[in-house]
Amino acid sequence: MYAILDIETTGGKYNEEGITEIAIYKYDGHEVVDQFISLINPEREIQPFVVNLTGINSNMLRNAPKFYEVAKRIVEITEDCILVAHNAQFDYRILCTEFRRLGFEFERKSLCTVELSKDLIPDQLSYSLGKLVRALGIPVTDRHRASGDALATVKLFKMLLDKDTSKSIIQQSIRLNPKHQLEPRHIDIIAELPSITGVYYIHKADGEIIYIGKSNNIKKRINQHFTGTNQKSKKIQAQVTSVTYQATGSELVALLKESEEIKRIKPIFNRALRRSIFTHALYSFTDEGGYLNLKIDITDGRKKPITTFSNRQSGKSFITKAVEDYGLCQKLTGLYKTKTSCFNYDIKTCEGACIQKEPSELYNKRVEALITKNSYSNKNMVIIDRGRDVDERSAILIENGVFKGLGFFNLNYQINTIEVLESIITPMQNNRDTQHIIQSYIRRNNRLKIVELD
Repeated sequence: MYAILDIETTGGKYNEEGITEIAIYKYDGHEVVDQFISLINPEREIQPFVVNLTGINSNMLRNAPKFYEVAKRIVEITEDCILVAHNAQFDYRILCTEFRRLGFEFERKSLCTVELSKDLIPDQLSYSLGKLVRALGIPVTDRHRASGDALATVKLFKMLLDKDTSKSIIQQSIRLNPKHQLEPRHIDIIAELPSITGVYYIHKADGEIIYIGKSNNIKKRINQHFTGTNQKSKKIQAQVTSVTYQATGSELVALLKESEEIKRIKPIFNRALRRSIFTHALYSFTDEGGYLNLKIDITDGRKKPITTFSNRQSGKSFITKAVEDYGLCQKLTGLYKTKTSCFNYDIKTCEGACIQKEPSELYNKRVEALITKNSYSNKNMVIIDRGRDVDERSAILIENGVFKGLGFFNLNYQINTIEVLESIITPMQNNRDTQHIIQSYIRRNNRLKIVELD
């Protein structure tokens, strides 16, 4: 018996998500014999992008049952069943998290239709649920809602059962809760690790470092490596004999150390991270009318960017917010392509730089304020962030717009000149990756303490 399910969540930090909707279809291999569908009040905020994706908002859930009110029904309908889901690890983790909050250990065998599809229906362009069922001619309604996605998974699973004539893949694919798969040596390694922010190093038997990563919770992250089912995780699990770590306290320090260590050591399983970590950048130019224009474009090593982004969407989001915060013109920031006035001018929220109504000197001052805030070119400054202990802080030194290195200092130690800083700083390489890491971190952390030095 199978319990085929789909879960919609609030989104948010790992293991802090809540369920907003659940659909479970009990399937005997031939037909659906029972079902349970319900909205759920997650008692926490729903991330805006999730609202846009699913259409589920807080008002819809105000009178919905809370998870503890439906938990018994979920236990009953899934009892003696194998859980089936598209990306089952996610749905199973979310269910286990919700039950754990109630003090109950929820354990079921599980099957993932993503993994099964890759084996039984190879060479598909995509294995996302929407694209896969469309390619296979499986009808789907209410996409990104639990009931619609779960029903599509029922139809997909029925097709997979038909294709698995020997039943061998289905039987081999059934797996228990990942924690039962942890080998004793993996458990021993995890037991020795702390739940702190830092950089970790995964070693094989001869001591060689095969993977370097950073995390805000090293213990949790290593546990994910040891229970992961992708090819990289499986290779790490087979070769790991020990994990060492370096505490940083600050996520920014961890990101910078991780980037430098990967470039220096070049671990075998860090190949993807050796490439550039940003693809797009913000550039400025002055048009014929003397107005400063901003443009998000693919990173060009021959040009000097104001700041960089991991992808185009991230850059577009930044510009959209900048238009609002600095009163900039949509046309002169590349958001609104027109030969006349921009949309914001028509609704009287743009001063008219797009049609040269606002003087360029006034407009350019606001653009320059944005550039100054988001670029540390030619600046002498130190970024103060968390340290490894409560009475310690980390310092990241920028000198003449160049990242010089980082260090730690006691709260009683006064740092107010570059000379004082240089005595505690460990020199590090300045490159485009470090610039991207620092600028991205500053953008994301508005309360970060930045001290400009004389």
